[in-house]
Amino acid sequence: MQDPIVLRARGIGKVYPGTTALTDADFDVYRGAVNVLVGENGAGKSTLMKILAGAERPSTGTLDLDGTPVSFSSVRQAAEHGISIIFQELNLCPNLSIAENLFIGHPLGLHGLKIDHAEQVRRAGAVLRRLGQSLDPKMLVGDLRIGQQQIVEIAKALVENARILIMDEPTSALSATEVDILFRIVAELKESGVAIIYISHRLEELVRIGDYITVLRDGRIQARAPKADISVPWIIHQMVGPLESALTPTIHHGQSVVLQAEGIALIGPQGSRVVNDVSFTLRAGEVVGFYGLLGAGRSELFECIMGVHPTAKGKITVAGKNLAGLALPDRIRQGVALVPEDRQREGLVQSMSVGANLSLASLWRLTRFSRVSKVLEKASVQRMIRSLWIKVSTPEVEVTALSGGNQQKVVIGKALLTLPKLLLLDEPSRGIDVGAKAEVFRSIRRLADEGLAIAFATSDLKEVLALSDRVLVMTEGRIAGEFTRETMTEEALVAASTPRSHAREAA
Repeated sequence: MQDPIVLRARGIGKVYPGTTALTDADFDVYRGAVNVLVGENGAGKSTLMKILAGAERPSTGTLDLDGTPVSFSSVRQAAEHGISIIFQELNLCPNLSIAENLFIGHPLGLHGLKIDHAEQVRRAGAVLRRLGQSLDPKMLVGDLRIGQQQIVEIAKALVENARILIMDEPTSALSATEVDILFRIVAELKESGVAIIYISHRLEELVRIGDYITVLRDGRIQARAPKADISVPWIIHQMVGPLESALTPTIHHGQSVVLQAEGIALIGPQGSRVVNDVSFTLRAGEVVGFYGLLGAGRSELFECIMGVHPTAKGKITVAGKNLAGLALPDRIRQGVALVPEDRQREGLVQSMSVGANLSLASLWRLTRFSRVSKVLEKASVQRMIRSLWIKVSTPEVEVTALSGGNQQKVVIGKALLTLPKLLLLDEPSRGIDVGAKAEVFRSIRRLADEGLAIAFATSDLKEVLALSDRVLVMTEGRIAGEFTRETMTEEALVAASTPRSHAREAA
């Protein structure tokens, strides 16, 4: 009889300079099953997965694949043994096409002499269609939105025909429809005997598709159980202990109008209207959620307000000041701050420390007599680290040493240190665990109570329902519906977010 466990990790430890990421971790991977790994940011999940995938070597411990001891010195070597990984942070070449990214590690040869680009395009198109996508395989990855890039990462793993597929936060940038497609693919892979290792902070997802649940806490295995024996409260308790609900909104109706947006429009690369005549207001102390599917125009709308797109049309007024003609730095000085969706490319400077990243956008505010006041900078940085519960030993640590969720909190802290009147948050909880998410959401409510106007974009229905005073649903670049606390429901938001072309097909 075949052993149900395809991969055994025993006594895995990983020590970095100044920190221990993993201690004596045992982890079993069952074939033909979804093996869920869950834990807070910094618990060691990604480190363990990198070891299994050959991206890191363990300080201690052993790996056993199909009864044979193995040791990987690279991701390529692990892939040759049938182990592929979809990293939490996108690992793509933006200057290459989708097809080239999919086959970058194992190009298809033509008569053994050159790369068969036509065959790569054909196979790339097939796997994209399997994922329910109509993307052109010849498109440059750099021209794709973050959610589309996430799909390319998933497609890249599928073309490897892996026996063990590691998915580290695969749905963090996907819409509800795309998540359903991904889960269908996961079910197909299970049926064919592939072992899935699945990491996500969306706990309902884990209960929905997981077969075996393992909880990591502070670098150690805290608990493990089959799906039949667990629940969402059980997972939360094992991760962080008892946790009060962080998603109970405090309805706060602001008075003065902070943002007045009128007729905002943006033409995309193909001539389509990415943002199409959007008008809305946002008041002091108000939290407005923008909900919609991937490509609905939410991110582009926020970028227009921030001044990222000089060709954008429309009138934007913040606290009575017309922002027409103002560049991005000047809009920051006028009180506008944006937390971008892609923290790696747009939110952080990888080579700089946590403290330098936090203060980077507000140096103008910390300058005295033409010099940055180190005293003011240090005090501001320390205050933000405490406020957002950023897990770091010292602000001098390089930001890349932090877990994904703590990096996200650094990006949010950088925006808050500019002392904005208007805060725009694009998918603020992407890659953040349940405990960190609670702290971020409490901070958002506290900031709103202090008079800050906040708009946030999310593809998570529960988040937008729990945190918003008002919800604006976008589809095809337009505002398709507006809902108050009294009228917003999951059913109403989903119905409003369905593109009109799709609605006609369904009818």
